[in-house]
Amino acid sequence: MADSYDLIVIGAGPGGYIAAIRAAQLGLKTAIVEREHMAGICSNWGCIPTKALLRSAEIYGHMQHAKDYGLSAGAPGFDMGAIVKRSRGIATQMNTGVQFLMKKNKVDIIWGEARLEKAGTVVVEKTKKKAMDPQVPPPKSTLGPGTYTAKNVIIATGARPRVLPGIEPDGDRIWTYFEAMVPAEMPKSLVVMGSGAIGIEFASFYRSMGAEVTVIELLPQILPVEDSEIAAHVRKRLEKRGIKFLTDAKVEKVEKSAKGVVAHVALKSGDKQQVAGDRLISAVGVVCNTEGLGLETVGVKLDRGAIVVDGHGRTNVPGVWAIGDVAGPPMLAHKAEHEAVIAVETIAGHKVHGLDKSKVPGCTYCEPQVASVGMTEAKAKEAGRDIKVGRFPFIGNGKAVALGEPDGLVKTIFDAKTGELLGAHMVGAEVTELIQGFVVAMNLETTEEELMHTIFPHPTLSETMKESVLDAYGRALNI
Repeated sequence: MADSYDLIVIGAGPGGYIAAIRAAQLGLKTAIVEREHMAGICSNWGCIPTKALLRSAEIYGHMQHAKDYGLSAGAPGFDMGAIVKRSRGIATQMNTGVQFLMKKNKVDIIWGEARLEKAGTVVVEKTKKKAMDPQVPPPKSTLGPGTYTAKNVIIATGARPRVLPGIEPDGDRIWTYFEAMVPAEMPKSLVVMGSGAIGIEFASFYRSMGAEVTVIELLPQILPVEDSEIAAHVRKRLEKRGIKFLTDAKVEKVEKSAKGVVAHVALKSGDKQQVAGDRLISAVGVVCNTEGLGLETVGVKLDRGAIVVDGHGRTNVPGVWAIGDVAGPPMLAHKAEHEAVIAVETIAGHKVHGLDKSKVPGCTYCEPQVASVGMTEAKAKEAGRDIKVGRFPFIGNGKAVALGEPDGLVKTIFDAKTGELLGAHMVGAEVTELIQGFVVAMNLETTEEELMHTIFPHPTLSETMKESVLDAYGRALNI
């Protein structure tokens, strides 16, 4: 039957489209259902276009300090419209690229909104979701509404910004990351509610472009999931750039006017404070897209809004799987992609290891960059581990000094008895490119001795990694 498949994937984001490609590679007849845009939030409104904005900000920052490198240039400036246009163009390119990959791998694209009528039966209706960006049209030559069957269904519907009652985004004065990526004009002042990766990245971008930025965080630490020492370093660096922080602080209400917004903030001390800005970005997390999928009808279990799965993506209903953000934290594109491969290969009968969340790296692309994997020092101690901790500052690394990026830190945490690498935490130039070295080491169950005997090329920023390992055992050479 033309409408019968081995696998139907619902959602064409990073997890969904990777699942479809891997299934096609394994010879499974595959279709993917999407209601809004191929490549998902990550490529259209998240991971990729935000990095385009941050790259513009990085270059703009270097232009303002050309003299530090012995260079001369005219007064730097920027065109916000052109910056946004470049970012949106890259999003379109990614979207088109995923459409090409579907065609290349002979994956059928079904355009519309999907729901499970029962396990193995997917009803697709005409999409009611309005495209956020008219530059990104739906793919051509697709299948449309109808009833489709499959031996297995993978749900990969992702997540959306969390909305707090009374502080609902209006697309004008109160923004989510959608509006923050396409500003019609540059705000002179900005309030950012939430200091996770999304909040800090936008705070960094807008500050680089000249806005006065205040970040309000409910918890005592910014970047709450990061090691406290790394988070403190980031805060100090961002404060040096002029970003203000209010931690242990709750936004009780937001007043809007023609002039901007005023956030009414309650501090843990009991004091009250008002923070004014042209705009407010709400970056207080995300919620899973589980509505309208027929999960209640089929009996799929949820926990705190996320679909409950095992390490291979199985739900409690045979033949129904879930991956990515909709299957719970950590809500990261690379985690979704890895889950996709695990789930599909399991469906195909392969024996594969389940997802180990302790080895999922996290990256924040602010200035300075932040990257980490595994346990923080506090978590390791809470787990009762006897640990050795190593630290190495970028100021002791020749490449960092030559780049004009001497501020940074690499921190490694080892089990004192076995030499097992429990966690690695980094802040500084290009650490998001370096963290994979520690991720590989953890996956290979590498010990401190093996890392010490590994030759790192000179001069590179990666040498800070080895020096941090050496420092954990009192053998650092360059500090």
